[in-house]
Amino acid sequence: MEIPSYSFTSLPVYPYICHAPMQLLLRWIITALSLFIAAWLVPGIRVQGQGWVVFSVMAVILGLVNAVVRPLLTLLSCPLIIVTLGFFVLVINGITLWLASSIATSWFHVGFYVDGFWAAFLGALIVSIVSVVLTALLREPSKTR
Repeated sequence: MEIPSYSFTSLPVYPYICHAPMQLLLRWIITALSLFIAAWLVPGIRVQGQGWVVFSVMAVILGLVNAVVRPLLTLLSCPLIIVTLGFFVLVINGITLWLASSIATSWFHVGFYVDGFWAAFLGALIVSIVSVVLTALLREPSKTR
């Protein structure tokens, strides 16, 4: 009589346990790369110090600002978002990038500087576009039933 063997891959919980940290790591790398491209293209965004360390720390700070502050800004400016047919969300993205840069430089002494609103606006636009493109390119193929 043969004893049945079970592998971790046959358990339904395994993909979720292993998948979530990898998705978070991938999102972090995509954001850091997006910030690098924005700093490269926008003249008002400067980086001082260890390049990829600055982008990595800034990606974490931007993710936290997007998770905590951005929903509050979106809620408070909801009428303005409706009136502008959603274009005010781009302004909110610029404000969150500017705020994340300010937090990074003043609290964590990370050398990611944004020199004004228009640099933040263009940088946030570039970060958004690059993030969407990289996420679409690196997305897993969907499983059909």
